[in-house]
Amino acid sequence: MSMSAGSSPPSPARPRLRSFGDRVRQVALFELGGLLLITPPFAWASGVPLRESIGLLAVLALIAALWNGLYNTAFDWFEGRLTGRTADRRPLRLRLLHAFGFESGLLMMTLPVIVLWTGMSWVDALLADIALAIAYTLYALAFNLGYDRVFPIAAGAPR
Repeated sequence: MSMSAGSSPPSPARPRLRSFGDRVRQVALFELGGLLLITPPFAWASGVPLRESIGLLAVLALIAALWNGLYNTAFDWFEGRLTGRTADRRPLRLRLLHAFGFESGLLMMTLPVIVLWTGMSWVDALLADIALAIAYTLYALAFNLGYDRVFPIAAGAPR
């Protein structure tokens, strides 16, 4: 197979990454979808009124959005350097590790917020946060798989 002038195969040293605009779209769609899907069951299960739950989960979504952009960009960069593969070609086992790592880091940042916002005990807040992490992990796995299928990384994406 011949390559056109100026093109080159993916390089482990310089993997193609999503553009800034694409990453912003990914994060925004993820967080909006998460709020719509997860707020009602959280309010019901936690006993936190819906209005307070919306506020809390919006703050948690903001924290998660910042973490999402940082974590996904770093993960994609390291994966690309190690394998030469772009994120949209990530195998299922690595997607599971990716989702678990994201949610573990997020848990450490959000637990104190839940305690302060709701007045829950640390144990109750931990249980609520773990439930949110499980829900969001499953959602993240499905969302990112779908996102990668609908919006693959363009051949001309930045390296």
